[in-house]
Amino acid sequence: MGKSRLFRISLVLGSIFMILFIILYWDDFGASHFILQSPLSPRPAHHHTPTPRTPSFLNDIDAFVNQFLEGTNDPTDPAPPDPAKKSELSEERYIPRREWKVHLKPIDPEKRLRQEQRRQRLHDLCHHSDDLVFPGKKRTFDDIPNKELDHLIVDDRHGVIYCYVPKVACSNWKRILIVLSESLLQDGAPYKDPLAVPQDMVHNSSLHFTFNKFWKRYGKFSRNLMKVKLQKYTKFLFVRDPFVRLISAYRNKFEQPNEEFYRRFALLMLHRYGNHSEPPASVGDAFPAGIRPSFSEFVQYLLDPQTESDVPFNEHWRQVYRLCHPCQIKYDFVGQLETVDEDAEQLLRLLKVDNVVNFPSSNRNRTASNWREDWFNSVPIEARRELYRVYEPDFRLFGYPRPDSLLD
Repeated sequence: MGKSRLFRISLVLGSIFMILFIILYWDDFGASHFILQSPLSPRPAHHHTPTPRTPSFLNDIDAFVNQFLEGTNDPTDPAPPDPAKKSELSEERYIPRREWKVHLKPIDPEKRLRQEQRRQRLHDLCHHSDDLVFPGKKRTFDDIPNKELDHLIVDDRHGVIYCYVPKVACSNWKRILIVLSESLLQDGAPYKDPLAVPQDMVHNSSLHFTFNKFWKRYGKFSRNLMKVKLQKYTKFLFVRDPFVRLISAYRNKFEQPNEEFYRRFALLMLHRYGNHSEPPASVGDAFPAGIRPSFSEFVQYLLDPQTESDVPFNEHWRQVYRLCHPCQIKYDFVGQLETVDEDAEQLLRLLKVDNVVNFPSSNRNRTASNWREDWFNSVPIEARRELYRVYEPDFRLFGYPRPDSLLD
């Protein structure tokens, strides 16, 4: 009798637990996701607006089990069998990219050595150098606020974490991650060509699952899950010469009509440093009149202590060490824009997706390093030296030489 009563109590408690579980996660995946989805036949071809694929709780659990318990992202694991051989109808079905067989080409030993040197430099300067000091260098990963983890994009399907740095080919890398993560659908199927992803969707935050979103989804387990993924996944970032990146940001945001950046930043620069007591309220009125902040005024804005006291640097000119936390995160791959084609090829092989997606080979708008002297001609030498001190950690951490011709 006692055992029967105990069984009934266990059954009631189990039922209550399941009801609470369903209520808790209903918003995350909805009733339709109680059934695990299988590959579907393609739908009739007709135009659809690209649809973001909403991550579900079941997908997260599936990724967690596959990635952590089965270890499918270990670079030494053999490629899974090609599902195209399982059925004569396989060509009519969509096959998830994680199941595509990937063949790797040999990596040039010189390029492998270059990566080792870049990673070693980060390690040495972060942990064994006392002459390079910057805010946040000694803090732990747990000390980093969630809002400062918004540049770390996670792809559970391929076990990848990418820290994107604006003005360093991040649009193309975001395109690649949209393709790999299958987070954007058109006509019921994910995009396969990165360049086919619509421009207005590339920077859509709903398509990129970043670390700062973990708290909303995983609650108190978010930090532990981040650490597990940081240990297991392949982590990469791309950087460029810090001064050249600033020039590129200025050219893109202030030499071209951009209403948002004009209202948020240019108006303030014109008023504070450009002797414009009442500058035009919109970029549409300012540009035809030849009114825009100069590069020298942009530098003044960066050096003004009031700038950061009002609001942190915008991501387009915020230092990389503040975006990607290289002293708290041990990156597996450090690419540079100056060698982006070679680095991208090597990275895609490392990720075992080199026959799934290619880095877009387009006419990328690159600001040449030898233009620095021309751009900084209007900037006083003391301001140049102060600007170097602001960005010195990025120069040294990522192996860019001190621009002596600008500072001496």
